[in-house]
Amino acid sequence: MIESFREFDVPVSGAVIHGSRGGDGPPLLLLHGFPESHVMWHRIAPVLAREFSVVATDLSGFGDSTSSGDQSMRELARLQVEAMQQLEYDDFAVVGHDRGARCAYRMALDHPDVVTKLAVLDVVPTGDAFDRADRDFALGYWVWTFMAAPIAETLIGRAPDSFVNHLLDTWSGGDAFPPEIRAEYIRHFRDPEVVHTMCEEYRAAATIDCEHDAADRGVRRITCPTLVLWEQDGSVGRWYGDPIDIWRNWADDVTGGPVASGHFLPEEAPDETLAWLLPFLKVGS
Repeated sequence: MIESFREFDVPVSGAVIHGSRGGDGPPLLLLHGFPESHVMWHRIAPVLAREFSVVATDLSGFGDSTSSGDQSMRELARLQVEAMQQLEYDDFAVVGHDRGARCAYRMALDHPDVVTKLAVLDVVPTGDAFDRADRDFALGYWVWTFMAAPIAETLIGRAPDSFVNHLLDTWSGGDAFPPEIRAEYIRHFRDPEVVHTMCEEYRAAATIDCEHDAADRGVRRITCPTLVLWEQDGSVGRWYGDPIDIWRNWADDVTGGPVASGHFLPEEAPDETLAWLLPFLKVGS
C-alpha cells in the first residue's frame, strides 16, 4: 500500500517480519506506531526513497509480523536488527513513531554499532513516561493501562472498528486517514492473535521495558545523532516542557522541535515531517 514499494516477509528467530521496501541509497528503517502498521509511512516513504533504501516493517506481533513470544522492546528491537541483516543491511538509520520510536531508541541503546542515526516521533522514553505519570497522563494515555489490563483482548474483540477509529480520530488533528488506510489498520484488530500480542507489548512496557530503562539510565547512552519531533499542541509538549531536555539525559547529540500536527505526524503533516527528516538523515549519509 506504499506507492512503488514491494512487500516482503523475512524469517527471523522465532518469528517473521513483514514489511515493504523501496528506493536506493543509504539504508533507512521506518517503524510504525499504534494502532497502525508499516503503511502509516505511505505519505513520506516514497519521498524518502528518492534518497535512501527505505525499509518499513511491522513490529513483531503487530500488523502482519508474527511474534517470538517475547514482546519486550529489547526483543522487538533485536528482531528488527535481524530482519535488516537478512536484507543485507548491517547498519542503518532508523525513524520510529510512537511504539516504533520506543523500539528504535532501545535498538540504539542495545545495538550502538548498528544504528547510525535515530529519529523519535512524539514520545519520551518509556521509563520517564511512567515515572512522571499523573492524572493527565492517566486520562490522556489511558490506552497504556487499558491495553495492559487482563480483559483488554475481550473488550477490543467486541468492537475492533470502533476502538481503532476512536484512537485515530481523537489523537489526530483532522481526517488524515483515507478509507483504505483505516481499513488496513482495522483489519489487524479483527485478528485475536494480533490483538493479544499487541496487548502483551503494552504489558511488557509497564514491566520489563521500564526495568531495562531503569538499568540503563545514567549508565548507557545513545551515541548516534538523534532527532526528536513532537506534535506542537499535544501531550508530549504540554506534559514534558521541552522533550529535548529529557532526551539529552539519554543521548549525546540531540536536535529537533515541534511539528504543527496531531499525534500522527507522518500522516497529518508529511511535508513538515520531511522538512525535519531529510536534512537530518542526509548529513553525512
